[in-house]
Amino acid sequence: MYKQRGLLIVLSGPSGVGKGTVRKELFTQPDTNYEYSISMTTRSPREGEVDGSDYFFKSRAEFEQLVEEDRLLEYAEYVGNYYGTPLDYVNATLDAGRDVFLEIEVVGAAQVRAKVPDGLFIFLAPPSLSELEDRLVGRGTEEADVIATRILKAREELEMMNLYDYVVENDEVTNACDRINAIVTAEHCRRERVEKIYLGMLKGE
Repeated sequence: MYKQRGLLIVLSGPSGVGKGTVRKELFTQPDTNYEYSISMTTRSPREGEVDGSDYFFKSRAEFEQLVEEDRLLEYAEYVGNYYGTPLDYVNATLDAGRDVFLEIEVVGAAQVRAKVPDGLFIFLAPPSLSELEDRLVGRGTEEADVIATRILKAREELEMMNLYDYVVENDEVTNACDRINAIVTAEHCRRERVEKIYLGMLKGE
């Protein structure tokens, strides 16, 4: 019998919009059934971040070796650091019928869109640019010049919203999670995703 392939769910948006916070909240919900694909990065861990849980932290040399071996679904250099998604794990999990959840930067999402056009692409947006700046400053992890660079980059990333299927405003984390779960449920019911299952039934497969 034909088995529906897992859904590749891509969540991205400007730096400071709360992608990590929303993702963590989604994965604390008892009925969450997504597989989280941990990204790789060459940036230093922030306080409280754990290697192999929040990110796979790699040196630039290690990361560039993986790029050379074509073992990343996507990668990008962002504010002086590399970010990327391991390819083998993603394909194996999708083939097993499990949904894979990616939390990645906007440039990386554009690469994934080119390679996996049937993925589900969700843009997490801030309520306003001033709110986004307040969040970046409130993190207290970066100098003023880095924050200014991120704000400028955020403006450019907001203009790339047209590359996504859905836009979810992160006004409140729980609200954003509810909207994302509703979108995923609807996508699993999309006719082109389930049609092969029923055609197989009619053929006795």
